[in-house]
Order: sequence, then structure tokens, then C-alpha cells
Amino acid sequence: MTATEATEHDRAEETAIAPAASGTARQPAPGATPPQAPPLLAKAAAELTGTAALVAVVVGSGIQATELTKDVGLQLLANSTATVFGLGVLILLLGPVSGAHFNPAVTLAEWWSARRGGAGVSLREAAVYVPAQIVGAIAGAILADAMFGEPLVKWSTHDRSAGHLLLGEVVATAGLILLIFGLARTDRLRFAPVAVASYIGAAYWFTSSTSFANPAVTIGRAFTDTFAGIAPGSVLGFIGMQLVGAVIGLALVALVFVPGRSAE
Repeated sequence: MTATEATEHDRAEETAIAPAASGTARQPAPGATPPQAPPLLAKAAAELTGTAALVAVVVGSGIQATELTKDVGLQLLANSTATVFGLGVLILLLGPVSGAHFNPAVTLAEWWSARRGGAGVSLREAAVYVPAQIVGAIAGAILADAMFGEPLVKWSTHDRSAGHLLLGEVVATAGLILLIFGLARTDRLRFAPVAVASYIGAAYWFTSSTSFANPAVTIGRAFTDTFAGIAPGSVLGFIGMQLVGAVIGLALVALVFVPGRSAE
């Protein structure tokens, strides 16, 4: 091989490996079956399973914490730590199937964005996701109670109707929506497992309500009279403020992440 031929051969090799080195996705081989979106049933199952597991983590770790210590600060630390790790794993596992919403506020916000020309779930998908999330949340609370020998269903007596707690839910949910849709606008959704779990862990501590930020989880937590519970009489107020927070979060996304002008 001459020097010229060697140079041309090296250039050909560099061209061949350039897409892989730069992170560009490889195209399917000719004749290969292109990847297909999961069926709606699989997405619904992922949302139900993921929400159930999330609530089981929240409620179960709360029960475990109260059995191990009487220090409320340590109880909250244990509860928030378990939630951070559990949520991160669930998003990583089920995100490729359904998007790992586990949250009607996120689903409705995504549907609204898609309705206005963005990417997201359809109305049909949203109509399936939300009931699946609610059923999953209730099942997760019952499962956690069963694991710790608590009554399977016992309405919580933990009143959370104070005005400052409702304000905390607005802040927590607005921040969550801003984070998720901000990541989407800046093409950084690959960081969602770490970013969303970290935000929820932080919001446990900086919001007065300990950051439910999720209507389905709020409903599920009414079914358990344990550390993580919420009295049924407080549920509607929390859900209302969560929806208000979702609207504020979307408004902030539109204001901050202007299409075509986001920072590199």
C-alpha cells in the first residue's frame, strides 16, 4: 500500500467511526425491523406499575422510619432518601415505555403541550394514563400497608389543609413541571432520572407540604393512616393546588425556554 493509499484508507476509517464517536444514533441495518412505539396497553401497565411502586416506596419507607426512630427529622430523612432512589430507578426503568409520568399533572401538561404543537401524549393516551396512575397509587398504598402489617385500608387522619401547605404544593408542582419540560426544551431528558429524583428529594425539605406534587399519589396516600398519609378532607385542596402549580410551571417554561433561543 502506497503512502497515498494509506492516507485515503485512514480517512475512510475516520469517516466510518465519526458518527459513533460523536454520539449520532446508528441507522437500522437494511431490511431490519424499525423500532416501534410500545402499545397503549404496555404504556398503561408501566404507568400503573410505576405509580404503585412509587407510592409503595413513599408509604413503606415512612412506616419503616417511624418504627425505627421517634425523631421526626430522621423519619423525614429516611422517607425522602428512599423516595429519591426509588423514583430515580423507576424513571430509568419505565421511561422508555411510557415516559414514566406516574403523575396526572405531568400527563395533562404534556397533553396540553402536544395539543399546541409540541411532542407528547394524545388525548386518548392521557385518558388511559390518568386512571392507571390513580389505580396504581391506591394499590401501592395498600401493598405498603400489607407489607408492614397495617390495616389494608384505613383513611388517614393526617390533616394537611392549612393554607401554607397548599402554597407549598403550588411551588412543588410548578418547579417539577418547569424542570421536566425545561429538560425537554433543551434536549436534556436523558438526565431526567437523576434530575427529577433529586428535585423531589430537595422539595421534601424546602416545601412546607413535603412535596406531594402529584394528584394520583395524593389520592393513594389518603388510603393509609401512617406517616405519609393525608386526610381525605385535604385531598381536593392538594389536587387543586397541584393543578394550579402545573399551569404556572407551563407558563414559566414558555417564558424561560423560548424555542430557538435556548442556551447551548
